[in-house]
Amino acid sequence: MIYIVIGFLWLSICLYIILGGADFGAGIVEMFTNKKARHKTHEIMYESIAPVWEANHMWLIIAIVILFVGFPEIYTTMSTYLHIPLVLMLLGIIARGTAFTFRHYDAVKDNWQVLYTHIFYYASLLTPFFLGLIAAATVSHSINPDAVGFLDLYVFSWLNWFGVSVGLFTVALCAYLASIFSLRETRDKADLLLMIRKSKQTMIFVVITGILVFATAYISDIPLLMWVFSKPLGIMAIAFATIALLLILRAMNRQKLLPVRALAGFQMVMILVAATYQHNPDIILLGNGQHLSLLEHMAPEKTIAALGWALMLGSLFILPFLFYLMASFSKLRK
Repeated sequence: MIYIVIGFLWLSICLYIILGGADFGAGIVEMFTNKKARHKTHEIMYESIAPVWEANHMWLIIAIVILFVGFPEIYTTMSTYLHIPLVLMLLGIIARGTAFTFRHYDAVKDNWQVLYTHIFYYASLLTPFFLGLIAAATVSHSINPDAVGFLDLYVFSWLNWFGVSVGLFTVALCAYLASIFSLRETRDKADLLLMIRKSKQTMIFVVITGILVFATAYISDIPLLMWVFSKPLGIMAIAFATIALLLILRAMNRQKLLPVRALAGFQMVMILVAATYQHNPDIILLGNGQHLSLLEHMAPEKTIAALGWALMLGSLFILPFLFYLMASFSKLRK
């Protein structure tokens, strides 16, 4: 049953990065669009994220519940030593959702709309940035329970060059996903050309920030290159992600966009596999040489069994309604 629970944990993280990433990226892409094209980009992005923005945080909640119930020591470690970026990320999620709602559904259109828009932009940018910081801290040996002093325990455990580079890489991935997901929401050729240009720009940003991640990992003595390229699985994952990128470019150049969303989602899965397979099931690598493992630091077997059954039964109710939600929005847009 433990492998079923781990599978649901990995699936929920994957879906949150893909769907939530596209959601956050909508604000990022709009933020960095010139003012002349911003209104059009706003309309396209709104159409793109409409089917998922209400439901995507469900995957984050599922991941948190799995950690809290099934792996309490891992949950406690993260919520203790990474409480600052976690709180900032959650505040960003709340602020972004609130601003998005008032921005679109406020009965009175006045100067408050400018404030809502800026909150939406900056929360869209900072929330995935802090998510990247948290992810980097779990694998960079920067969390050291034996450290002395507030800064070493609760700030420098996540605030470092490697964490910043992973945060920027996460922002780039979100913008990339949003621009790719928006391609099929365009209404005419001019809109399509605009979003294709945006997609290619975000691809460049992803490549640059990806190189930055490897550079800062090398400077920080984090064996990221070895983790990714020392075994065939990592090499295959990177190769598949690159092939998917080339196929997306080909589809955009031919303006045949049916497979682009699936290919972009597949890319995200391959990136996660390449980044995590080497030290799996160790989910947190500590600075004192120890680690926290999904297999060694789990809850009692009865708890894991109950959690596994709850996840399997719950998925029978959640997934069909999620697909129905997406299908309903697709029909409304036609």
